[in-house]
Amino acid sequence: MSKFWSALLRDLHPYTPGEQPRVSGLIKLNTNEHPLPPSQRVIAALTSVDGDALRRYPDPDSRALCRAIADREGLSPEQVFVGNGSDEVLAHVFKGLLTSQSQLLIPDITYSFYPVWARLYQLPVVEVPLDLGFAINLDGYMEQPGAIMFANPNAPTGIALDPDALANAVQSNPDRLFVVDEAYYGFGADSMAGLVNSVENLVVTRSLSKSHALAGLRVGYALAAPGLIEGLRRVKDSFNSYPLDALAQAGALAAVEDTDWLRQASAEVTQQRETLLAGLTGLGFEVCPSAGNFVFARHPECAGRQLFDHLREHNILVRRWDKPRIADHLRITVGSNSDCNALLACLAAKVGDAGSKSP
Repeated sequence: MSKFWSALLRDLHPYTPGEQPRVSGLIKLNTNEHPLPPSQRVIAALTSVDGDALRRYPDPDSRALCRAIADREGLSPEQVFVGNGSDEVLAHVFKGLLTSQSQLLIPDITYSFYPVWARLYQLPVVEVPLDLGFAINLDGYMEQPGAIMFANPNAPTGIALDPDALANAVQSNPDRLFVVDEAYYGFGADSMAGLVNSVENLVVTRSLSKSHALAGLRVGYALAAPGLIEGLRRVKDSFNSYPLDALAQAGALAAVEDTDWLRQASAEVTQQRETLLAGLTGLGFEVCPSAGNFVFARHPECAGRQLFDHLREHNILVRRWDKPRIADHLRITVGSNSDCNALLACLAAKVGDAGSKSP
């Protein structure tokens, strides 16, 4: 520990990302990466970037990309903000917008980066428990003041919010800021982007990492009223004026414009998700209904740690946490057909006779 660390830094417990091991033959189902390669239009756009574009600074406002996103969502470019992945966008939301609120309300089981940012920006957090079925109960958030942040669908559970109930909550509380993290956009949950034109207290964030198979490119964006977007730009320009490089802008633009690829790829992933869910159910697992590119499952007769270790011994990597309510659950990325079949076969060997129920 350095003697130059601040008191805040000493008290930070950084977010722990999913492992990115480089192991030959590993089946990697722990970080919700897309099982398909990205659009060929993205590859073509990346290879077409010339040396002059790399010699010069990129467009600091990513205007072409913002226009393309706005066009797809029926918004104006002034309602779009882009950054290095939705994590950076959310960090700017915390710094520029959420710290104006008295506190932040989040689910007790959700994306574990939220409390890390809150501590970094010294914003008090209230964790509202999920119900017994791991769903978000909106009533629990209306009982106390503060900004509200949800992942929709929630992570790691995969359960989506009721769109009408969420829209009603946003519209009925104009003095509270709502942040809806749609990192898993495209796999079944209803988007709140349509509300952006009619309310001034909503920020919707998205990532191209999952929906567009571009986790390695690091592009995310926010949709919100122009005043909120201007606040994010002020933070960005006080931190990093050129967040997206020329390659990221070119690739992201091609990805956003290729709506056929998004539709087809999303359909393939959701179909594979349902096949995986059926396979796990056949093995005796209890699986949450998922609107993401992953499933959240537990086996009533096998501890989560035992299943996790068994899979790891066979070069299959999934994700789990030691939090009491979910210690026996595994979050499993929807991989390719062969990856999912290998996972199911490995689990069947562990859970024993339940394997005979597999379809």
